[in-house]
Amino acid sequence: MRGSPLLLCLLSVSCWVNLMPTAGDRIFHFGACRVSMSMTEIRAGFRAIKANIQSRDPIRTLSILSHPHSLHKVKSSDRCCITHHLFTFYVDKVFKHCRTEDSFVNRKISSIANSFLSARRKLGQCREQNNCVCGEESTEKFKQILANYEGLNVTSAAMKSLGELDILLD
Repeated sequence: MRGSPLLLCLLSVSCWVNLMPTAGDRIFHFGACRVSMSMTEIRAGFRAIKANIQSRDPIRTLSILSHPHSLHKVKSSDRCCITHHLFTFYVDKVFKHCRTEDSFVNRKISSIANSFLSARRKLGQCREQNNCVCGEESTEKFKQILANYEGLNVTSAAMKSLGELDILLD
């Protein structure tokens, strides 16, 4: 039994370390939900492929995410909902259709997609625990984003949405 206190101490330290955000992680507050994400990694991945992705966008006069349906003006009580919708949108619609002939670009897209998938999972768990309900404002903004996306062919819409990722990250 002499090892028991040491084992308990090591287990406690291990749990504490696993709960701490790693270097580069930021904790975001979406209403009642808090999600840790490595924005440094996501932004670096996006910066590395931004020019390549945006050069594939044939329709520069249309935006899927930006004004007049700005995401920056969503009420804080709706941020959890709209953010979860957007993570789901990017994971289920955008990243699935963003494949290029460039393996470097594909690896960066995959890395960003994995970060979004992890954040969506954490945010979804929090939404369930806190019974977050989507307000009318966030529902309407997301419907407009979907309408913009669905107005284009799948590949063009996915590339355009990926090229606008900086709007979402900001």
